[in-house]
This record gives sequence, structure tokens and C-alpha cells, in this order.
Amino acid sequence: MEDLVGLLRIRVKRGMNLVSRDSQSSDPFVVVTMGSQTLNTHRVENNCNPEWNDELTLAFNDHNQPVILEVYDKDTFTSHDKMGDAEIDIRPFLEIQAMGLQDLPDGTEVKRVKPSTDNCLAQESRIAFSNGKIVQDMVLKLRNVESGEVEIQIEWISVP
Repeated sequence: MEDLVGLLRIRVKRGMNLVSRDSQSSDPFVVVTMGSQTLNTHRVENNCNPEWNDELTLAFNDHNQPVILEVYDKDTFTSHDKMGDAEIDIRPFLEIQAMGLQDLPDGTEVKRVKPSTDNCLAQESRIAFSNGKIVQDMVLKLRNVESGEVEIQIEWISVP
């Protein structure tokens, strides 16, 4: 932990149009991985449009470490079924964070990030100043699956 740069808080808000992996629905949960750190949201039963509203906090020490989000359908007697994945591109967020912006009016938009082949954004993403912090709202389009999106928000927490 001596190389700790800060903490990255990821609010996993909700899933939209997730694929059904069981006979009629799914029991989805999200796994976020960065390096050796792995955190999970809670499971939402029988819902392909789940609302998680879970906060996951990762210790951050490497700007080049990818942050991977995976959605799974919880199965009791067999291995969990994968429902898609996305890489959270935090580079634009870290660039804004490094600028050291402070005391901006609440709601001030700092940057917009457009969807591209380099990110998993389903729509334009907004980086803004909110409640004294820089946050980025994202809707991620899941890869390796027929459909599905996950809405998240990321926030930086400085460590002394």
C-alpha cells in the first residue's frame, strides 16, 4: 500500500436490457476487477434491468492498470453464467483529476467523452464537478454478449 495514489470509487447504479441466462430471466451481479483486487455488487433476483446502487472502492496505484467490469448470472448448482463485460476507460477522468480543479460551481461540466472503438461507452459520458469532487457518469455497452448496458459513476478519493 506504500505506492497508493488514491482510491477509485465506482458506483454501480443499474443494468439495462441484460440478456436472460435462465429460462425466463437472470439473477445478475457485477464483478469489478483491477489487478489483484476483485469486488462484487449484490445479486438482484429475476431481473434483466437490475438496480444495484452499490459503491465499490478500489485502492489505486497504477495508472496503466485496466479496470474490468463483468456481469454474471448467479447460479446455485453450476458455475455462474457470464452476461458480458466492459473495460472502464479511466484515462480521461484521471487527466481531469490531475489538473487539480477545485472550488468550481456544483454541476460544472469539465469534459465530455464520446463513444469510440477505444472505450466501451454506449453514449457520451460527462465529467463534472459535483459536491466538491470530480465525477464521471458512464453507460457502458457490454461486450461478448447480444445486448446489455451498465450505468456507473466513478469518483476519485485522495489519500493523505
